[in-house]
Amino acid sequence: MIQSRSIFLSAGVPDPNAKHYMGEADTAAISALVSALLFVALGRRQIVWGGHPAITPMIWAYAEALNVDYGKWVTLYQSDFFKDDFPEENARFGNVIVTKAVEGDRERSLEIMRRRMLSETRFEAAIFAGGMRGIFDEYRLVTELANGAKILPIVSTGGAAAALGAEVNASSDLVDELDYVALLFDRLSIDPNESRDEVGR
Repeated sequence: MIQSRSIFLSAGVPDPNAKHYMGEADTAAISALVSALLFVALGRRQIVWGGHPAITPMIWAYAEALNVDYGKWVTLYQSDFFKDDFPEENARFGNVIVTKAVEGDRERSLEIMRRRMLSETRFEAAIFAGGMRGIFDEYRLVTELANGAKILPIVSTGGAAAALGAEVNASSDLVDELDYVALLFDRLSIDPNESRDEVGR
């Protein structure tokens, strides 16, 4: 069951050779941001995202380390268009939702996935890190389908998230704060003492 207080993660490591490239990103910062989000929210809030092959393994490993049931607390959406490129960790997630593909049409397939992903859950926040043009595609769908969610572009991660931060005139903490754990505890209104739903507890 998807929780009512959910967080949408839009993150990716940009490929400079891709046509959707929107600028250099800080790979270490993206990794640190995702790790911070997992430390702050995993087992406390549902995390929903569209899988990225560079990040899915990180989420799996972090859930194992925290002894949290990733199948319960992480919902991963993937388009069947990319089935040949799914990371092996997909098979370990208990809640992978595969959306239909439009044969030969990558963009339409992604739109179908994103619309379903952002309309099936009630989000209290949307976090954007690194990424390419898809960051903007997902941001615009968040404003359409998840109106009211906090928009949190983490500018220091670079890539499209930095461009989005400029577009929405992100506040100074989203631009300058590098202590992502403190930033996310504050912006997601999560008490550090809030209990975490650990496996077998």
